[in-house]
Amino acid sequence: MLMPICFKYHKNEETARAALNMAFLKVCTKLDTLGESVPFEAWAKRITLNVIIDDFRKNKKYKERVTTKETDRELDYHTNTSSQNESITTFEMEKLNGFIDKLPEISRKVFDLYIIHGYSHKEIGEILNISNGTSKWHLSNARKILRELITEQDRVELSRSFG
Repeated sequence: MLMPICFKYHKNEETARAALNMAFLKVCTKLDTLGESVPFEAWAKRITLNVIIDDFRKNKKYKERVTTKETDRELDYHTNTSSQNESITTFEMEKLNGFIDKLPEISRKVFDLYIIHGYSHKEIGEILNISNGTSKWHLSNARKILRELITEQDRVELSRSFG
């Protein structure tokens, strides 16, 4: 149940397994802190995610900088430019995950932390050592790229069906 979380952040099987081993080690050493009211699975997933985040902070090779500053209004525009694409619901999860894998690394991490794991931009900023505005920009950028990839896929599938 924890390996998919590791693969979400580490594309290399070796580094994903290393993260999983570190998470197992932390789970085993912290078992005494597990409360009776906390489900083990949720607790173990949270520890795994925290291990991955700690590893990211420790091994951060570069700090991605955003050179253009966008106002909140511009961010909102990019986020809300189109209503939710109806075709997203027809995509198989593998296709969607493939599109997410094509995102730039920092944008993918922000997207995962915000959309999948429910962190706020403030929390993401603290986790990845970036500002709230930069976190919002990366989320907006990820959504924009995903929207473009989905639109292109729709166009290809449409041309195949009529071609």
